[in-house]
Amino acid sequence: MLWSLLKIVLFVAAIALLTLGAGALMETEGGVRIALGATEFNLGPLQAALALIALVLAVWLGLKLAGLLVAIYHFLNGDETAISRWFDRRRERKGYDALAEGMMALAEGEPRLAAARAAKAEKYLNRPELTSLLAAQAAEASGDKRQALTMYKRLLADERTRFVGVRGLMRQKLAEGDTDTAMKLAEKAFALKPRHGEVQDTLLRLQAEKGDWEGARKTLNAKLRYGALPRDVYRRRDAVLALSQARDVIAEGKSIEAREAAIEANRLSPDLVPAAVLTARSYIEDGKPKYAARVIVKAWQAQPHPELAAAFAAIVPDESPEARLKRFRALTRHQPESPETRMLLAELHIAAGDFAAARKAMGDLAEERPSQRALTLMAAIERGEGAEDSVVRAWLARAVTAPRGPQWICENCNHAHAHWVPVCEHCGSFDTLSWKEPEAGEVALPGSADMLPLIVAGTKDEGTPLPEEKEEKEAQESQEEKALIIEAEAPEKAPADNPAEASAGEK
Repeated sequence: MLWSLLKIVLFVAAIALLTLGAGALMETEGGVRIALGATEFNLGPLQAALALIALVLAVWLGLKLAGLLVAIYHFLNGDETAISRWFDRRRERKGYDALAEGMMALAEGEPRLAAARAAKAEKYLNRPELTSLLAAQAAEASGDKRQALTMYKRLLADERTRFVGVRGLMRQKLAEGDTDTAMKLAEKAFALKPRHGEVQDTLLRLQAEKGDWEGARKTLNAKLRYGALPRDVYRRRDAVLALSQARDVIAEGKSIEAREAAIEANRLSPDLVPAAVLTARSYIEDGKPKYAARVIVKAWQAQPHPELAAAFAAIVPDESPEARLKRFRALTRHQPESPETRMLLAELHIAAGDFAAARKAMGDLAEERPSQRALTLMAAIERGEGAEDSVVRAWLARAVTAPRGPQWICENCNHAHAHWVPVCEHCGSFDTLSWKEPEAGEVALPGSADMLPLIVAGTKDEGTPLPEEKEEKEAQESQEEKALIIEAEAPEKAPADNPAEASAGEK
C-alpha cells in the first residue's frame, strides 16, 4: 500500500518537473547554433529539445541493433543467447505437451498412442527419467515385453531412476514366473528404498515361498521399524516365521535348535495352534510334561483344535481311558460349548465305554451343525448302545455327504489345506490360513464315493435288512464298520494322533 502511494507521488512529481522545465525552456530567449563546416543550424529552444530527444533515440536504437547483431553472431556460433533460450523454451513446451498427451493416452487405454507421444517427448525434452518410464508403461500395456525391458534397463543408468527400473524389472520377472531373479531384484529394490511398502510385501512373500525364514524375519522387522505394520500383527507373523524355521531345523535333525525355535514361536503367539503343538511335543521329548500341558491349555483357551487334543494325549500315552478322561478335564473345562470340545468329550467317553455320557456330550450337535466327524461319532454311539445295523449305516451314509467341518482355509482365496502351512499353496499369500469352515459350503471326504458300497452293502434295494448270516460273516462286517468309523473320524491323521482312538486301542 505504501509502495503504491510512493510510486504515485513520484510519478506526479516527475510530471510536474517536466512541465516546469518545458515552461522554462519556452520562456528562454535565444537558441542553439550548430555549425557543420560551412553549414550552420540555428535551433530554437523547443527545436533543440526535440533534437536532443531524437539523438538519444538514435543512439538507443543503434545500441539495440548492435546487440541484436552480436546475439545473432553468438547464436550462429552455438552460444547460449536469448534467441537460443526462446527456442529451448519452445521445445520444452512441446515436449511437456507430448508427455502430458502420452500420460492421458495411457490412462485412457491407448498404449500405442502413449508410446508415440513418449517418443516425441523424448525428442524434445531429453529427459529419459520421464520419457523412458512412460514408454516402458506403454510397452507393458500393449504387451511388448521386450520394449518394456529395454526401457527399464535404460532407467538403471541414472541414479535418480534406478529404483524405478529395478522395480519394473522385478514386476516383469514376477509376471514371467521367474521368482529367483525377481527375489534378487526385490532385495536390490529393498536396499534402495527400504520404506517402500510394495517392495517389502513382495520380498517377504518371495522369501517365505523360498523358505528363507531368516531373511523374511529381517524384512518383517524392517516393516515394523518403518511403521508399515502394527506391532500385534508383527508378533503374529514373526511367530509364523519362527515356527517355519523350527520345522526346517527339525527336518535337519537339530533337536535343540528346533526346540528353541518352537518355544520362541509359541512365546510370540501363544494362540498359534501349530506352534503350540510343536512346542508341546518338544517339551514332551525333553521330559517336561507340565510345561507341555500348560502350553496346550493356553492355546485351547484361544481356539480348540484336534491337533491340540492329540498333543495333550501324547503327554501320557499309556494311560487308561478312565484316567485319560479325568486328565482331559483340565482341557475340556475351557470352551465347553465349542463343537470341538463336545466332540472330544464324546470320543473320550466312547473310549471309556460310557455311551450315554458320550450322547449327552454330543447333545444336538449332529443335527444343528452336522459334520463328518459328528455323524460318525453318533454312529459309534449307536453301535455301542446296541442299535441295529441299519441305524448305524444310516448315520454313516449321512457322514459321507456331510460337510467336512473346520479346516485350514486361506482367507484370501478360500482354498482348503490338509495341514497348516505358512504360505497358501493356491495363491501364495503369507499367513492367511485360519481354522474355520469353508465359506463355499460342504467339502466331502476324499474317497467318499468309494465308501458307499461298504455302507449300503448290508441293505436291500427296498431298504429292508438282509437275513442273518453266519457268525464269522457278522464279525467281519462289524470290523469293517469299525474301520469305517475310524477312517471317517480322522481322514487325514494317523490313528495315534487321536486321543480317543489311542485310548480305545489300549482298552
